Amino acid sequence: MFFFRLKRTVKLGFKSLWMHRLRSTLTTLGIIFGVSSVIAMLAIGEGASRDAQEKIAQLGSRNIIIKTVKPPEDQAAGGQQQTLMEYGLTYKDAERFQDAIPNVQVIVPNRRISQQALYRNRRTSLEVVGTVPWYPDISPTRVRFGRFLSSTDMHYRQGVCVLDERVVKELFAIDDPIGQDVKIGGDYYRVVGVAAEQSQTPESADAETRDATGAKRAAGANVGAMYVPLTTVRERFGEMTMQMSSGGGGTLERIELQEIIVQVQDVDMVMGTRQSVQTLLTRFHRKNDYEIIVPLELMRQAKDFQRIFTIVLGSIAAISLLVGGIGIMNIMMATVSERTREIGIRRALGAKKKDIVIQFLSETLILTLSGGILGMALGALIPFFVTHFGQMRTVITGSSLVLAFGISGAVGIAFGLYPAYRAANMDPIESLRHE
Repeated sequence: MFFFRLKRTVKLGFKSLWMHRLRSTLTTLGIIFGVSSVIAMLAIGEGASRDAQEKIAQLGSRNIIIKTVKPPEDQAAGGQQQTLMEYGLTYKDAERFQDAIPNVQVIVPNRRISQQALYRNRRTSLEVVGTVPWYPDISPTRVRFGRFLSSTDMHYRQGVCVLDERVVKELFAIDDPIGQDVKIGGDYYRVVGVAAEQSQTPESADAETRDATGAKRAAGANVGAMYVPLTTVRERFGEMTMQMSSGGGGTLERIELQEIIVQVQDVDMVMGTRQSVQTLLTRFHRKNDYEIIVPLELMRQAKDFQRIFTIVLGSIAAISLLVGGIGIMNIMMATVSERTREIGIRRALGAKKKDIVIQFLSETLILTLSGGILGMALGALIPFFVTHFGQMRTVITGSSLVLAFGISGAVGIAFGLYPAYRAANMDPIESLRHE
């Protein structure tokens, strides 16, 4: 009996709304745009957050990255007169981390130098990374072809290298790079492997590829990396570099290592180990010539930023839904006024107050839920176009669809109750007299 009455009420609501099709359609537009904006904004925020977190995760959640930076006092003193500046991380620092910090599992010291590489008549700028054989264990770098550096290469200071795929594309085009020699300065390096970055998102990989072959090459920037045994880099390149200033002067710099990556045994040990690293560096470095990067901290900051971003976007979308709800309430108030005589006849024929409430509430729900369904469809299309035309990652989650549809239903109930309550409390006799 209940379902029969409910079916009849819903059917009556559809019929009433159909009689005023244009007004009903315009009324639902507010809900459609509100729901679609909720889904689209949450999808854009979620996509940006996941993109940032994946890039940060590639640095390693158990890693602590210590980088050499030029101390501010040396930057201020860098004039036209040639001087010798010595700063940054040292091999001693790496030994201290290994010996003094108990939670350290792996330590990777790196030396990075920008150079020009030559193969036959092709030349490109790249970054020579002097590193150790276990570098791929704590980084996203993976060997696609050939092999990575070995302990034998390190021990005998072999002139071998592993090239980034982007460098291979620039230097070799369609040639097989394995076994070929690449010239840097006066030295040759035999290519033993080709490395690729792992866990890149398709969008970021496309963007990186376009950047590497386009803007970066045009600007003379490094298009990729060339991995060489750290001992070989130390022997062939030394530790002294000349930095030329715009005024014609030069500064001689001595830097042993540009980077040390420390990996701990467990994620819970990261922050404690970071403090130990900071204490050691403070004790042995008089200058502020280093910076400590903790990917775990960056991931937490990214999540906090995503939460704030979601709240802000959700609030903006909620305002549009609120406006849509007020529009529905306004239309329903007008509908109640227009159908006063109909309400009086129904009450005179025995309809109870709750019947009147259910009738008008069902019409409001039909409007808002219909708008919610159409808004979900539109909201799913907007992220697709943003990704396709804006090259921006978007992610539509099931929870955002449920949330948006639930809000549309809640808006229908919240803004439909008062008109329904007002209709139900009309005096039947006064309603019958209404013209």
